[in-house]
Amino acid sequence: MSSPLPLAGKTALVTGASKGIGAATVLELSSLGANVVINYSSAAAPADALVEKIGSDRAIAVKANAGSIPDIERLVQQTVDRFGGIDILVANAGILPMKDLEHTTEEDFDATIALNVKGPYFLVQKALPHIRPSAHIILLSTSLCTASTVTPPYLLYNTSKGAIEQMTRVLAKDLGRRGIVVNAVAPGPTGTDLFFKGKSEDVLKMIAGGNPAGRIGTPGEVAGVVGWLAGSGSGWVNGQVLRVNGGMTVG
Repeated sequence: MSSPLPLAGKTALVTGASKGIGAATVLELSSLGANVVINYSSAAAPADALVEKIGSDRAIAVKANAGSIPDIERLVQQTVDRFGGIDILVANAGILPMKDLEHTTEEDFDATIALNVKGPYFLVQKALPHIRPSAHIILLSTSLCTASTVTPPYLLYNTSKGAIEQMTRVLAKDLGRRGIVVNAVAPGPTGTDLFFKGKSEDVLKMIAGGNPAGRIGTPGEVAGVVGWLAGSGSGWVNGQVLRVNGGMTVG
């Protein structure tokens, strides 16, 4: 008789889940037995394809702006209506604006903070009444937050992810009293559409060359860490930021 899958009977809500790290996370969590809610912002086709691959009995796709409180409330409610509660919350949705101080507009700032900071903050708040005991909340940061040298266009992005790391630290203390574990995953360069956008082949080779393995990470490698953090084996890991970058020097 085979052993049950480690996340069987659990429900995971993942924002920004139709592509890249989010899509890989959905596939990882579902492979471990979890029901999954696949949030997407615009293109339905990739999200629907994931539902078809996993099975409509264990997956749903929900269109919602993960930086809008009314949309977050609707996303949470649809999750609860379908699966009864939430065991795993992954705040993956985000944008990476390449803006230095001089060229940042108020619109740039507001849009980035809305999706990268306000979204995760209120996702946790709105989901909390429906989060079951021993749940896991996983936020997404970046390995650039610990880089000693970061180029100016990453200013706005790093500002938002620095907030995520502080959010992780404080929420772990707050929600730990309820038996809820909060951690963050901070990927290094990862082969997603968002990462590849605007980078030349020479730039990609230079970035890959800075890694001991001589390559860029994959979404699946990040998703594997998220899957581990979502399981019972990580229950004593709380308030941590895991740098998932293959040992790359980011300074």
